[in-house]
Amino acid sequence: MIPTAQALALITTRLKNAGIEDPRREARILLAAAHHITAAGLLSLPEADPARFEPLLRRREAREPMAYITGHKEFWGLNFAVSPATLIPRPDSETLIEATLTLAPSRILDLGTGTGCLLLAALHEHKAATGVGVDISPAAAALAAANAAALGLTARAAFLAGHWADAISGQFDLILSNPPYIKAADIQTLMPEVRQFEPHSALTAGPDGAAAYRAIIAALPRLLTPGGTAILELGAGQAPFVESLAGGFTFTTRADLAGISRAAILSTQAVAFL
Repeated sequence: MIPTAQALALITTRLKNAGIEDPRREARILLAAAHHITAAGLLSLPEADPARFEPLLRRREAREPMAYITGHKEFWGLNFAVSPATLIPRPDSETLIEATLTLAPSRILDLGTGTGCLLLAALHEHKAATGVGVDISPAAAALAAANAAALGLTARAAFLAGHWADAISGQFDLILSNPPYIKAADIQTLMPEVRQFEPHSALTAGPDGAAAYRAIIAALPRLLTPGGTAILELGAGQAPFVESLAGGFTFTTRADLAGISRAAILSTQAVAFL
């Protein structure tokens, strides 16, 4: 056992040497996780156990994402379990949930659901809605279902494994998706945490990064109700291309906190029956 302050200093130094951007903050998170307490709980931890934190520290030094080490990540104020089968939820994706707040959906579809964060955050906001999440990875779909249970949303959310909307029938008035959109050749330029650990199937969609957009937008006419809305996450600079695929839909975007067009909002026009 060593004094907690000494442990924090040691962990901070090694994380800094490993190239971690905010080593002091991450040292507190890692040490707390190792002892199964909150970061605030470190104040009442007089000594730390190297046998507990050393294995976690070695994983972070190897640039494994902290979320995979701790097993969870916050999104929209909710706690989500994560695993290497899923992309780690990111704050930028909360832009999609913000874009739903002016809507009143009753049926929601989340394509490429991963942890289920988009669907479950939307259900958290829209109390009368139900939803379906689809992911090509059975492990991801199972994790999303577990997250629904942990958040008390099992009765309103269902998850299944499938290729985009191939197994889906019926229509939805809100469709969400954070599809893979990175060009295959650009994977090697990403930071080690992403390149080495996150599932490439959730990151890249073909040579131009647009295969998923094409598949999803092609399915929207049969999936969206009249007057329905689809909200798709965008990579930086991708709005013009996605708009070019969205013929027949009204197209607007919503920027994230960095000013990047992050959400593409595609809407149908309600059909008037005479």
